[in-house]
Amino acid sequence: MDKKTISAALEKALEAKGKRKFTQSMEMMVNFRGIDFTKAENRLNLDILLPKGKGKDQKVIVFADAQMALDAKNAGATEVIDGAGITKLAADKGRLAILAKSCEFIAQPSLMIQVGKSLGQVLGARGRLPRPVVGNVKDAIAQAKSRVRMVSKGKYLPVAQCLIGSEAMPVSDLAENFGAVYDKVQAKATEPNIKSIYVKLSMGAPIKVL
Repeated sequence: MDKKTISAALEKALEAKGKRKFTQSMEMMVNFRGIDFTKAENRLNLDILLPKGKGKDQKVIVFADAQMALDAKNAGATEVIDGAGITKLAADKGRLAILAKSCEFIAQPSLMIQVGKSLGQVLGARGRLPRPVVGNVKDAIAQAKSRVRMVSKGKYLPVAQCLIGSEAMPVSDLAENFGAVYDKVQAKATEPNIKSIYVKLSMGAPIKVL
């Protein structure tokens, strides 16, 4: 797929910006054919790092104790929750639901089991299960701010979508993010299985790319 086609579709999608009181997200939607999504092994569950970021400030919650908790605070985590805080958060269903809608989560490896037992049902349902911190927590936070997930919708709908940025980003950056997502999709579902691709702003009409 050539860059001119991608950029032209993104430019057309951006024409729907208008004057809104919030920054709209740019979404990418992929329709598939010839794939049996009733089989679990065929469903998409892709973890993708956008090379140009999301074009907005992504909140990142870090589950950590001791030195890693201190390092996470210094690295700009939105919030750091220790072991005792995990139990409190599990009991506060309302707050947990709010955080699960808008935050990314990472966790100190030693707390992964506790997070899974206490919060896994809610976070898992939203595709927000935390990734374990491997190495530098500062780098893990930076990656979490740029991470998106593309998950197929149920067993029978041959479609998947994910965010590729925001209306505030240059077309060139959105196109680069589009390419990163497309490469990941191709690695899972070969090109003949990709029926069509669209991009759209949150409040805009879908614009066909392929």
